[in-house]
Amino acid sequence: SIEKGILVSENQPFELVTNYQPAGDQPQAIEKLVNGIEHGLRNQLLLGVTGSGKTYTMANVIAQTQRPTIVMAHNKTLAAQLYGEFKAFFPNNAVEYFVSYYPKILRVLNMSFLLQIV
Repeated sequence: SIEKGILVSENQPFELVTNYQPAGDQPQAIEKLVNGIEHGLRNQLLLGVTGSGKTYTMANVIAQTQRPTIVMAHNKTLAAQLYGEFKAFFPNNAVEYFVSYYPKILRVLNMSFLLQIV
């Protein structure tokens, strides 16, 4: 069904599969992000150093909000890593991986194309 312009699968809820429990700052971050989503905040930022559990935190947010999610990465290596982690966290759900090979990026503000320098 489509609710508020979002395609929702009524058959398969997002089920987080993990042996870990949120720790440190994660419970507070999860709560604030979920609360923001539930109150319609469209832009939120999760900051953390490498290895601090940002992906795990977001997996918890996805599971709690039951919202389809697009995750973008700035390079193919990170995209592959994120795919593997989210696939492990959600083994019973569709987790897809797409890499664009076009050497251009779209500047959304003025709809102009730029050469991508990587």
